[in-house]
Amino acid sequence: MSAPALDIRGLSVAYGGRPALWDVDATFPAGALSAIVGPNGAGKSTLLKAALGLVPVEAGLITIAGVPAGGAHERVAYVPQRDAVDWDFPITVREVVEMGRYPSAGWLRRLRAADHAAVDAALERVGMAPFASRQIDELSGGQRQRVFLGRALAQEAGVLLLDEPFTGIDARTEVALLELLCALRDEGRAIVLVHHDLGTVRAWFDWALLLNVRTVACGPVADALDPAALRRAYGTAAAAPAPGDEPAWAR
Repeated sequence: MSAPALDIRGLSVAYGGRPALWDVDATFPAGALSAIVGPNGAGKSTLLKAALGLVPVEAGLITIAGVPAGGAHERVAYVPQRDAVDWDFPITVREVVEMGRYPSAGWLRRLRAADHAAVDAALERVGMAPFASRQIDELSGGQRQRVFLGRALAQEAGVLLLDEPFTGIDARTEVALLELLCALRDEGRAIVLVHHDLGTVRAWFDWALLLNVRTVACGPVADALDPAALRRAYGTAAAAPAPGDEPAWAR
């Protein structure tokens, strides 16, 4: 069997002495589209950042594609939240996507023919090739998300971690991105993303971690998002939509 895309054991993270994650266990399978869901302040984004070594870890073991996280940087690509990006920085769409090749290009960041080909393929895949020379501050929210997904694809990593990739985009663009993520999954990539819309998770995703500082449930979507687990995570059934409450396009 393939190693899990992301495996977390006993993960604890604290900010200023206050736990953001506490003794979290979670496994995300290879070749699956997985969601991390839970109420605000549950530690969803912190979990991704801990896996990437972007925040200090109090305790726990993390592996990515069977390799300890500290040595797995070439196996994983990351799409941060929109507010983590300086959209006023003078850089073109192509230059952003080229950043996905830096890990393989070395310290001098001299891109070879294979690197340029990977960038071209990523731009085509996310539909941003016609905008390659455009500055990122000229793009719409959905286009910006496509660019950063393109950067992740250019890295050619087997595991993609995305932090709230659908924030600030319209429903049509969200569906287009979901279709692309499903296609990537069907090609063998593993995608793990933070999301808030449980209806979308039920309609599109294979696997879910329901998180509220601790692990509430983790497994196939129907099991992880059962009513009892949702009550434990959100505190009240009204805090999370029930099956059938999602928008019609997501059913």
